[in-house]
Amino acid sequence: MQKDFVDPATSSAALLAGEAILPTVTAAVAVARQRGIFIVWVVREHDPSGRDVELFRRHFYSSGKGLGVEGSKGAELADGLTIKDGDYKLVKTRFSAFFATHLDSVLKTSGIKNLVIVGKHKIYI
Repeated sequence: MQKDFVDPATSSAALLAGEAILPTVTAAVAVARQRGIFIVWVVREHDPSGRDVELFRRHFYSSGKGLGVEGSKGAELADGLTIKDGDYKLVKTRFSAFFATHLDSVLKTSGIKNLVIVGKHKIYI
């Protein structure tokens, strides 16, 4: 959950639903840490030019209004969420965290067989 997608003060594209579930996601992360569960942070980060974004969204980047631009305030995790030692940050450039990433191999080599997925679009167990 990144600021561009959940913080209305950072981006006009932020969804209020994302801001509304932030306390629940923060609590879920705290419980996972207490239980020693491996945490993978999946974030969307793009080149400022938009060269790595889907074609249908490139016009946002040419106008300087792209979301999740690498190094920008909007690409930061939402307030209250922090990547800590032992966590893993996975950068994606498409909707799926599995498409053109190494998430599958990270999970397999870590012995992960079950997932709890939380975020703006997903809360599955």
